[in-house]
Amino acid sequence: MIARIKGKIISKHPTNVILDVNGVGFEINITTTTFESIGDAEEISLHTFLSVREDSLTLYGFATAAEKEMFKLLIGISGIGPKLAQSILSGIQIDELKNAIAQGNVSRIVAIPGIGKKTAERLLVELRDKVETVEEFAETTETFSSVRSDAVLALVSLGYNQKQAEKIVRGILATEPDISIEDLIRKSLKNINA
Repeated sequence: MIARIKGKIISKHPTNVILDVNGVGFEINITTTTFESIGDAEEISLHTFLSVREDSLTLYGFATAAEKEMFKLLIGISGIGPKLAQSILSGIQIDELKNAIAQGNVSRIVAIPGIGKKTAERLLVELRDKVETVEEFAETTETFSSVRSDAVLALVSLGYNQKQAEKIVRGILATEPDISIEDLIRKSLKNINA
């Protein structure tokens, strides 16, 4: 159907963006990860998925093809619709989600807002076989993911908001991927309190 859209940004919010494509405004639901990747861009290109229901046609947009593929896998699970899949991908990075699936980490999935224990267990069972590259991926990013997870967990246990903690930790790791856990937590606390 509509696989990709490129246009000028008319307005953007953490959960949706309106793009002007040759004079037609498309409202596209996005994840917070995609929102963060847009930054100050005036024109963007998004991978899209069109959800067709009896009463609506809804476009979902993603900054990367990998995010779109994970979204399609998530909505294939019984009980997870497009809105919940969007929420899941807003609450956890794809690499961290793949890692949690590979390790069977129910507690990490349950930490995502809107996900209960039964849905988390169903997600782990159904996606374990569908995401074929999870094993291979988990080996290469296990240390990175574990450092990020530990830092976020430490910040949350200190009373900070999980989304804010994840955003700050992700930002620091993007510029300093080899940082120690102690320095990562220290810098994160400095950034949160700045």
